[in-house]
Amino acid sequence: MKIYSTLSGKKEEFAPQGDEVKIYVCGVTPYSDAHIGHAMSYVIFDVIRRYLRYKKYKVKYVQNVTDIDDKIIDRANKLGIPPAELAEKYTKSYFEDMEALNIVKAEGDEYPRATEEIPKIIEVIQGLIDKGFAYPAGGSVYFRVRNVPDYGKLSHRSLDDMRTAECAIGSGEKEDAMDFVLWKATKPGEPYWESPWGQGRPGWHIECSAMSLRYLGDTLDIHGGGQDLIFPHHENEIAQSESFTGKKPFVKYWLHNGLVQLGGDKMSKSLGNLITIKEALENYSADALRIFILNSHYRSPLTYSEEGLEAAKSAEERLLRVVSRDDPVGGKGEAFNAEPYRKQFIEAMDDDFNTAKAIGTLFELASAINQAADAGISILEARSVLSALAGNVLGLGLKFKPPVQTIEAKPVTVKTSVVSPTLVLGANPTPELEERVTRLVEERVKCRQEKNWQRADEIREKLAELGVELEDIPQGTKRIWRRTPSVEMLDKLIKELGL
Repeated sequence: MKIYSTLSGKKEEFAPQGDEVKIYVCGVTPYSDAHIGHAMSYVIFDVIRRYLRYKKYKVKYVQNVTDIDDKIIDRANKLGIPPAELAEKYTKSYFEDMEALNIVKAEGDEYPRATEEIPKIIEVIQGLIDKGFAYPAGGSVYFRVRNVPDYGKLSHRSLDDMRTAECAIGSGEKEDAMDFVLWKATKPGEPYWESPWGQGRPGWHIECSAMSLRYLGDTLDIHGGGQDLIFPHHENEIAQSESFTGKKPFVKYWLHNGLVQLGGDKMSKSLGNLITIKEALENYSADALRIFILNSHYRSPLTYSEEGLEAAKSAEERLLRVVSRDDPVGGKGEAFNAEPYRKQFIEAMDDDFNTAKAIGTLFELASAINQAADAGISILEARSVLSALAGNVLGLGLKFKPPVQTIEAKPVTVKTSVVSPTLVLGANPTPELEERVTRLVEERVKCRQEKNWQRADEIREKLAELGVELEDIPQGTKRIWRRTPSVEMLDKLIKELGL
């Protein structure tokens, strides 16, 4: 397995430092509902930890909650509520969103909150002061950046190129403009904790260092987050942690996901150009959202679009049809071998977690399963392989919602096949619709007889997109009406197929 590390700028052979893979991922700052940008990052790292566990690695996964921050304080003041109340509300909302996306906490996972880690934060800050890497000033504490010769090694920039808005913080107290704050002296009306340097609260960067050190130890295997965190947040984490422990590297592999874009700009709370996870889930399933995210490489930017999500929805339905398809011979006789596809899936994931290629392999397997079933070959084991890769690794649920009621109609003989329509409550197939679907089924039967599997698959998939599913059973072809397409939609499909 090879993974790309931002620190080295290249793919490296994955070799954990111990028996347990230690992963730390920067979590949310809960001052409003989580958005699709958050979904992208946490779905990606959910799949990474799922895959490592699938490969039989023992994984310790830690993801923090930054529940004290300037943004939380500012919004709470505008709403006239305590910052702790605001943070608790949106922390709860965040975990609801993660559960809805099938991102679930596994054994060994930790989600520490910054406000509950103050003693460890103070311990690390004091240690940095004792070693000469930090200094108190005006009730605050700052980190001496120029005492770290290799500062900038993650972002691959020089000090002069790394000036940010943080340089202005405490400018009258700092020894150097580049020094960043570890502990902020309290201001009137702000929450605070007692410390050796007076009342105050931790800086953003030191929170993650303290929590990773407490829960994972001095060195980590993987540290993840969005590309917007490389500088200054992750750069400062390295400086703090390595200065405190004296051990290098603090992190062996730095993984950064691309950012979600909307209208050409990064999706973010501060810009206000965002789609919340809750809003997205009103129109699309969790599986569709996961497929939309995973269908591009995690290091690439992702452009949010309705077209992309509709395509993901169709892809989800295609996989659903395959994993729910009946085995043509009840698991008896010759069985379709899915092992080459499983190996191809693993090869894709072993190449820097290439989920886009892995998903492509799943759809190749899905098509092969359909062809095998059409040929009367058992698909029981192959269907299980597909379900395991999609579910255990990619986190897809792939579950049909059962219809409320079905009405079985009398079988109708059509040339060389028996077509058994199944009318699902909510659909209303008129005689005109029945006639057009029958023409398409007849064409598919002809294609199967001629072993034109590609065209047979195309007819099945196009009909399914319109809400009419075809299922091959020993008695013939069964039609499942899940939605009612229009006559015009079916006529367009018939014309496209040249019938």
